[in-house]
Amino acid sequence: MKTSSYNPSPLEVDLANALVILQKEIQKHLQDNKITHVEPNINRDNPLVKFSLVDKDGDPHEIVVRIVQIPDKF
Repeated sequence: MKTSSYNPSPLEVDLANALVILQKEIQKHLQDNKITHVEPNINRDNPLVKFSLVDKDGDPHEIVVRIVQIPDKF
């Protein structure tokens, strides 16, 4: 399927939503860190998902995953 729109693309939006849905699965793989909040921003040109975490010492951390689809090469 050729991508007709990249701002954001449907694939970028789907992947951002998948990260939100899978946050409990992702949590299982984060040693000594707990996800406390997930903030998706899927309306941007390149959607992003911000994860707020707390480590075992109680220190807060933030991780931002930005999703960028490379233009199709047909």
